[in-house]
Formats: sequence, structure tokens, C-alpha cells
Amino acid sequence: MAQPPRPPVDPIVASVIQHRLLAIVGEMGEAMLRTSYSQILNSSRDFSTAICDLDGRLVAQAEHVPIHVGALPYAAKAMTEFFAGDIHEGDVFLLNDPYHGGNHLPDLTAFVPVFAGDRPRFWSINRAHQSDIGGATHGAYNAAATDIWQEGIRITPLRLYDRGVVRRDLLQMIATNVRHPRDFRGDLAAMIGSAHVGERRLLTLAGEFGWPVTDAAIEAVLDGAERQTRAEITRWKDGIYRGEALLDDDGRGHNDIHIRATVTKRGSDLTIDLSDSHEQVASFVNSSYPNMYSAVVVALSYLIDPQTPKNDGTFRPITVIAKPGTVVWANPGAPVTLATNHCAQEILEAIVKALAPACPDRAMAGWGRRFRIAIQGKDPRANIPGGKPFIWHFFQARPGGGASPAGDGWPGAGEWQAAGGIKFGSLEVTEVRFPLFFRRHEFRPDSGGKGKYRGGPGGVVEMVVETAEPAVGNTAGDGVRHGACGILGGIDGVPHRYTLFSEGQPPRPIRTKEVGIEIDPGDVLVLESGGGGGWGDPASRNRDATARDIENGFITPSTAEG
Repeated sequence: MAQPPRPPVDPIVASVIQHRLLAIVGEMGEAMLRTSYSQILNSSRDFSTAICDLDGRLVAQAEHVPIHVGALPYAAKAMTEFFAGDIHEGDVFLLNDPYHGGNHLPDLTAFVPVFAGDRPRFWSINRAHQSDIGGATHGAYNAAATDIWQEGIRITPLRLYDRGVVRRDLLQMIATNVRHPRDFRGDLAAMIGSAHVGERRLLTLAGEFGWPVTDAAIEAVLDGAERQTRAEITRWKDGIYRGEALLDDDGRGHNDIHIRATVTKRGSDLTIDLSDSHEQVASFVNSSYPNMYSAVVVALSYLIDPQTPKNDGTFRPITVIAKPGTVVWANPGAPVTLATNHCAQEILEAIVKALAPACPDRAMAGWGRRFRIAIQGKDPRANIPGGKPFIWHFFQARPGGGASPAGDGWPGAGEWQAAGGIKFGSLEVTEVRFPLFFRRHEFRPDSGGKGKYRGGPGGVVEMVVETAEPAVGNTAGDGVRHGACGILGGIDGVPHRYTLFSEGQPPRPIRTKEVGIEIDPGDVLVLESGGGGGWGDPASRNRDATARDIENGFITPSTAEG
């Protein structure tokens, strides 16, 4: 059936509405930052906000955590389909299941419907990483998991508020399944409040311009993003390109899990074929389809003009081909918790490597990989018998960012799939909240890959665990065997190196995928993160830049001479 013609919209009005939409999702993020309970949210900012329509089209997103956003349309569509004809004002919905549009189980998503009259038109969305989501290990990342049921509670499309009234039994059931229910309830309330901010602001916008003009402007914004993206892709050289990235291992003794991208570029279209990737493994490095698709669109987002809005129109030039049963598209039930980091980062790395010859002035080098440690224990400083239980997630000493045609990589910027969207937490606040003492927190010299432009240095943390009884750690990450990739002649960044020092024991290297690490009172952790990859031929580097690097301590004189 033919669609009715859209009413014309003034370009200036469309631009105003576009920027208002961006302001709305930005304000949603600020509300979340100021009201959430957990340090992972109110300090490290591991959340994202967005607006989708009921068909699942991404209308606007804030610049928070890129890997979250490409999966949100699948979640919005799943929610619309499940509750079709049964969505009401005042409802609030939840979802975290990776096979229904979630990224991984810790990323809980809250949906608030936005109504035009008596009809729901949009979803106001907040996706936020919970400090715990149940499962077999604290902090959600279970390196020992062989299926998703060992990773945490799965929430398929669920109505938490019915016409403004909370379903207390459901809330109690979910909170009972996480280790720190008070913090969980506070974070969930912040998420819902953030989504309601988006609802109110979008209704105000429509009240000012009217729904017909607002709708027409949104369509114009989406179409404009498509035109801008296609115009950029058209400038690239046509051809068939291939790229490969390797994960260190699957945590089960199998090394070099490969992800291969074959990218066909014709005119303004890109076909990205990931079918030749490694078969799925019995490990949490697998990805669901929505998370894989999100990694693909993140790769495209890094290759186009940063001023182009990232929405449904931006991603229309892409066709994705993938094979079920591979590590990039695991069959339902496979464990996937690490996938937002790895294999997501390797998916986008393979795509960027493939397309670098087609658009060398756009391609950046790899960013450092994620290596997270979570510690569960009891804080003896609290006035509670036995101490106050805590779970601490390591977000300090971020790895270095990759270099690009624009210059050196950012120091301590974090991982590629987050692109600086996740911050390291305040050391002082961390020491107040947790029984930890930081002896040092500094950049790691010589960790960035050499190139015409140098990769950003990673970081070093040396900290003492000041518990009164043993704590337990688990890890989740990659990048001890393979550092961040150099590109177009640049050198790879230095890999991670994490070490546990216990009195009377030899130093213990910490692996990237471990559970049940005993951490005794007074133990010292030295956590050295990898640097970003270099861009271009190192012989072309400006000598003055090298001298500044030595002066700033980013490289040592002996390395500069090598």
C-alpha cells in the first residue's frame, strides 16, 4: 500500500528538531548520572540513552557507549511485538535478554512509551550496566559459564509498571535475584526516571511544533543522515576487502579465535560478510545477533563524518551477512556476557582493517582491549558485624586509544567499542566507598604502538586490598596475547599485564578469563593496561612529537632510539 506523501518541512525547523532530540537524550543521560547509586553508573557512566519509534527505528541517541546503541532497535522492536495492542500510558517495560535485543545480561534496559493522543508512538529508552545481575559469580561476568543460564537472570519483554502502578511482586522477584538489591533498586529507579525525562521532553517538543511537523522533521533527519553517509561511502574506492581480528582465547585452552570480515563496497552500499568467522565456543566471548549488528554499525560510525547523526538512516547503506552457530552469531542459549567487549571489538577491528585501503584518511588504529577484574568481599570499616558486602569493578587505568589520520591516540581513553564513553572512576571516591588503597595511578610508558601517529598510552594501577578476610576476584577480558592493532604501517600497542602479589608467594600473572581468584588481606594488584595502535609508517613521525612524548613520559628515550 502506497504511503501518503509527507508534508514538507522547513530545513531550519528540521535542524531545530534534530538538535532538540539530541538535547533530550543528553538530558536523559545527565539525569541518570546524578541519580544512580552504583559507581559503575554514576562515575564510570556505563549507560546509554536513546529514542526509537515503535517499529524499532533509532531516532536519536546520546554519545555514551556506542556498542549499546546498535542493538537497541532490536530490543524496541521485540518490545513492540510482544506487547502489541497492550501498551498504555504510565507503563514501564524491562528487557535484558541478548536474544531479544539486549547486548548482554548486565545491560538492563528500561522502556517508557511516548503517546500521541491515545496511540503509542515512540520508546524513551535507558540501557545501563548493572553491578550485578545474579548468576553463578558476582559482577555478572562468569568466565566459567558454558550456557547463558549461568550468567544471570534473563528478562525477556516484561511489564514492570502497569498504567503507572508498579508490579511489586515482579520487582521483588528481580531484586531478590541480584546480590545487592538496594543498589539495584536505586539504579533501576534512576533508569526509569531518566526514561520519563525523555518522555516529558518529547511530548513538550511535539506540543510546540505539533505531531505532523515533528514526524516530518524526524523523517527528514533520518533521510538526511542516510544521504550524508552515502555521500561519504561513495568517495571510497570500490572493491572487495578483507580483514581479520583475533581474540586471545576462549578461556578453555583454545587460542586465536578468528573473526573475518569480507566487505564489498559498491557505490554507496556496503555488504559486510562475517560468515567465515570461528564457530561458536563454549565461552562467554560469543555474541548474539543484535550485539554483532551493533558492532558492525559502530565500525561504520567510526569511518564517517563525526557530525553525521547516528540514527536509523545512517545505517541504511549496510547489508550484514552472518552465519548462525558462529562466534559472532551464536545459537540461543550460548553464553555471551563478554561479547559487548569481545568479540564486539574484534568485529569492528576486522571491518576497519578491511576498509582501511578504501578510505585511509578515515581509518583509525585499534584501541586497547578490555581487561576487567571484579572483587567481591566485605568492607571491615563499616559498622556492620563481619563487614559490609561489596562488589568493586575495575574501571581505572583505561587502555590507550588508537591513533588516526588526525593525530596521536588519546591516553587512557578506554576500549574501541566504547570510544571514551566509559570513564575511570575517581580514586578518592573509590577509596571512600571500598576497602582499597591506590599507591599509584599513572600512564604506562612505551605502551602505545609506534607510527606516524602514536597510539595512546595505557595506564598502571598499583593498589592494596584492605579487607580483613579473603576476597574473591574474577576477570573478563582479552588482550594479553594480542595488543591493539596498528594500521596502515603502524605498530600494535603493547598488551596488558596484570599481576597479583601475595606475601610469601611468587608474583601471579592474572589471566583474562578467570573465576575464584583468592585475594588475601594486604595483597597488592599491579594492573598494567595496553596502549593503542599506531597509524602510518613510524619512520614518518615528526621528531618534535617524539621529543614531546619523552618529556611527557609517554615513551622512554631508549624506546625512541629503537
